[in-house]
Amino acid sequence: MERQLSQLVERLRNAYQDRLVSVILYGSGAGGDHHRRFSDVNVLCVLRQITPRELAESGPISRWWREQGNPAPLLLSAEEVRNSTDCFPIEFHDIHERRRVLYGEDVVAAIDIDDCFYRAEVEHELRAKLLRLRQKAAGVLADKELLRGLLLESVSTFCVLFRHALRLAGHEAPFGKREVIRQAQEKFGLDPSPFERLLEVREGQRKPRELDPEPLLEEYLKGVELVVAAVDRLNK
Repeated sequence: MERQLSQLVERLRNAYQDRLVSVILYGSGAGGDHHRRFSDVNVLCVLRQITPRELAESGPISRWWREQGNPAPLLLSAEEVRNSTDCFPIEFHDIHERRRVLYGEDVVAAIDIDDCFYRAEVEHELRAKLLRLRQKAAGVLADKELLRGLLLESVSTFCVLFRHALRLAGHEAPFGKREVIRQAQEKFGLDPSPFERLLEVREGQRKPRELDPEPLLEEYLKGVELVVAAVDRLNK
């Protein structure tokens, strides 16, 4: 990952030169719990401005980075970093709390995150991911391997959103996935079993075929729905 990040920074510097303000690694890659198979390498690229010129120059870099198995770098202007925290409080809290500056200025350090829509975004993301999970599960219920893979891919995202639900409710919000599940069990009454079994597979402690995905899906959906309901009950 370090070699890929160095290559990415070099390509960004060559493409944008003095228009490149900052390159920041955030998320699990910056926090020490990155999983090569299941985790993305998330990078924020801050430019002085973003016009069709910058978008065109980003094309080859984004294609190359996706070929390495990562999502394309997130492009924001310096002004957007300052002015869009109210729209993306989840993302900016994550970047602010776990980041590593790979190049340039630490533009995130001094930002004041506006939480006026924080609860609404957490509920929206939880509900949207729940709906998407149901849609995808409906299409793969006949294939245990695909259903199992769907659950394994989704658990990391729900752990992130559970952490923000805990944070919103005024509770400790650890970054470790297992710690998040334990806190959600204590504070929201979440059944940790389906989430812990999926994490055991991700961590190599359990073989995927040991999981029967159909009953696991039912327990898993109930857990997500419980956290959605908890967030919905928070002050609006």
